[in-house]
Amino acid sequence: FFWKSSRRGRRPLLSDVGGLMRFPSSTLRVAVRNAARGQRERTFITRAGYNLAKKMMPKISETEQVSLGCGTVGFDREIFGGSPSLRMLLDTYEAKLSSEERAFLDNEVNVLCQMIDDHKVTTEKDLPADAWDYMRDMGFFSMKIPKEWGGKGFSTHAVSTVLAKIATHCPDANATVAVPNSLGPGELLVRYGTDEQKGYFLPRLADGTLIPCFGLTGPHNGSDATALQGAFGVVEKRGDELGIRATFRKRYITLAPVAGVVGVGFDLQDPSGLLGGSGEQGFTVALLERGHEGLRMGPRHMPLNCAFMNGTVEGDDVWIPMTSVLGGQARCGFGWHMMIEALAEGRGVSLPAGSIGAARSVVAGVGAYARVRKQFKVPIAEFGGIQEALGRCGREAYAVMAGVELTNAIIDNHEAPMVLSSIMKQTCTERGRKVVQDGMDILGGAGICRGEANFLGNSWMSTPIGITVEGANIMTRSFMIIGQGVTRCHPHMLPLIASLQSDEPDAPAKFRSQFLKMVSHVFTNFGLGLVRGLAASATTAVRSSTAYKGSPEALVAYHEAQLARLSANFAFTADLALLLGGRLKYEELLMGRMADTMGAIFLGYATLHHFSKHAGSVQGLNVLAEATLLQLEHEAQAALRDSAANFPKPLGALGGWLLTLGTAPLGEAMRPYRMPGDALTKELTTLLTTPSDVHTLFARDIYTGLNAQGNVTRLTRLLQALPVVTQADTVEKLLKKERRPPTADEARLLESAVALRDELVQVDVHEVLGSLEEQPGYVRSAIESTLRRQIGGPAAFGQASIQVEAAAAAA
Repeated sequence: FFWKSSRRGRRPLLSDVGGLMRFPSSTLRVAVRNAARGQRERTFITRAGYNLAKKMMPKISETEQVSLGCGTVGFDREIFGGSPSLRMLLDTYEAKLSSEERAFLDNEVNVLCQMIDDHKVTTEKDLPADAWDYMRDMGFFSMKIPKEWGGKGFSTHAVSTVLAKIATHCPDANATVAVPNSLGPGELLVRYGTDEQKGYFLPRLADGTLIPCFGLTGPHNGSDATALQGAFGVVEKRGDELGIRATFRKRYITLAPVAGVVGVGFDLQDPSGLLGGSGEQGFTVALLERGHEGLRMGPRHMPLNCAFMNGTVEGDDVWIPMTSVLGGQARCGFGWHMMIEALAEGRGVSLPAGSIGAARSVVAGVGAYARVRKQFKVPIAEFGGIQEALGRCGREAYAVMAGVELTNAIIDNHEAPMVLSSIMKQTCTERGRKVVQDGMDILGGAGICRGEANFLGNSWMSTPIGITVEGANIMTRSFMIIGQGVTRCHPHMLPLIASLQSDEPDAPAKFRSQFLKMVSHVFTNFGLGLVRGLAASATTAVRSSTAYKGSPEALVAYHEAQLARLSANFAFTADLALLLGGRLKYEELLMGRMADTMGAIFLGYATLHHFSKHAGSVQGLNVLAEATLLQLEHEAQAALRDSAANFPKPLGALGGWLLTLGTAPLGEAMRPYRMPGDALTKELTTLLTTPSDVHTLFARDIYTGLNAQGNVTRLTRLLQALPVVTQADTVEKLLKKERRPPTADEARLLESAVALRDELVQVDVHEVLGSLEEQPGYVRSAIESTLRRQIGGPAAFGQASIQVEAAAAAA
């Protein structure tokens, strides 16, 4: 009241004590009464809004409650804030390998790959014995265990790069090495184990004595991991020993058939209160060695055609001493906290590493094959359909590569980004699947016929596994990313939720403060979206289709502006979605589109991060970056448009109108992003199918060498052939133009190219296939039948026809 009086230009009503003495008492009483009434009205409105919001807020499950308190937020919070900073990414994060890590990648990894024949592994359904011993002896299973315990102590980026390189040669070996370095108990022991547990298990895990696995998934709990149906334990006392009697049924457990120690998750109950305040009921993890009484491990699943060890872990009334609980009795009930933080690395690193390994094989290997393979006397790399598919491969692979390197750097910066890890798991495995699918289409029969010469078929068959494990992509996209993100990463949502869950007297006031900040956040991003949207639409409309050929700084500045605009649009969308209240939790179609938007934005910034750091050393990277960013911006735009067109009830059409108003009020005029044009696609595919820095970028850290039979791998031969056939094609064109015969050197080059092309289009042929044909003297059933009929003559054919007709009539 007094402040407003002064602001309207009046003399301050209370200037000092003397002024107060001269102030009319009736006016003072009116002022005080009005102020009190205003305070009561504000308090009433605040409490009413607080109570309404409390009713609207959905019930938060145990899984969600724990996840809200785990991990860290960083760049994902900036995206939800609407104004991410590329400069912060460039100044803070850089993925790099130490000299020790690079040496391991160039030596031990190469030796391991040379021990493995990928085709033989899938037919025999196991890795060779010497490869198992080598992985144990050389620390492949202990890359994340600190050196003081005998492990490698490698960085996250090193582990990722090792896994990606192995994946270029053998997906089964990749899966085998990945589990101990992600969800195996090793890292959990380092973080949470007792001193006795660390002293016993970590040296044995580091030297390969014990192979680890982790048992979480059961028949009735997959995505709902904390349900733990069929896995339960009860605290009991046997004599003077306190322990747990547990029963569990676990499946899909990688390495279980060969593991020496398993971490088992189960729901712990303490009906008699025997824990005595040390530890709690709930999700608990125990470490059990193979041979533990009552523990059953060994039976295998057969994941599609893959050979990596995967099976069941079961037990009935298994006695577990408290010393076997991970972290000891005090960590009873703490299992989900452990798992959530460990998942950040397992989901965000190991699975994307497999995807980038497969993507490198496709872009580098299939790119070379497209130049080697000729049809109609022309390399298929010149066919428009091949260029379309291969250009798509390049864009997707670069987005994955950039995202992997940035995420590795974030985790190596001692962050545990839960939401970004979910994005990486979902988007990298999904994009990786598209890359491998396009690669298979380009290879044609060479990708279908299995054998030593097929370098992609096994990756194709293993692709659905990465899509499914550690949170199926459908669930991760349609629920987890935004379900976690909107609460964990929104600048104001977590404090607001805390106020709604609080019983403190000042909770309504805290709610009001956070609510007003959220309102400010809404209008800020609404305004930023409009301003940036108008500017982005204008600059895009006048931007030349060849602008990317200018300076790298100009390319970065343009695309950074577009991503900033899309980030403000996304932040406004997230705020608008919160108006759905508790219904948002069930509107998975909307959350899926929002996840697509956020994923495209994050990968867009990751692409700019990678381009900014490598543009000066990779000639042609501007072409790849431009094409990738155009696609990502188009994806984000399409997801936002579809969100507005399908905004769910109760807001429905009104919500869609508001979303359109905040993101594209001028309609399609403010949706300017288009997929890369044909000219850009052709330029990109030329880089991917000829010797170039861009092709080398993808070929880097692919395994090239011999296989277990001592033969040069097909992928290696393709990479060796690429410069030869490219040069030969150039010579052929020159000879036609000049209408002259080749010189002696040119003739030798052309002959070499012809020989390479003939060699590299061959596919495997097998004298026998399958266990029946491997039996001595076996004759294929159809051939045996034909021989019998030929010996019997025409009458036998006639009699056979009568018998067939009679059998058909009877049926």
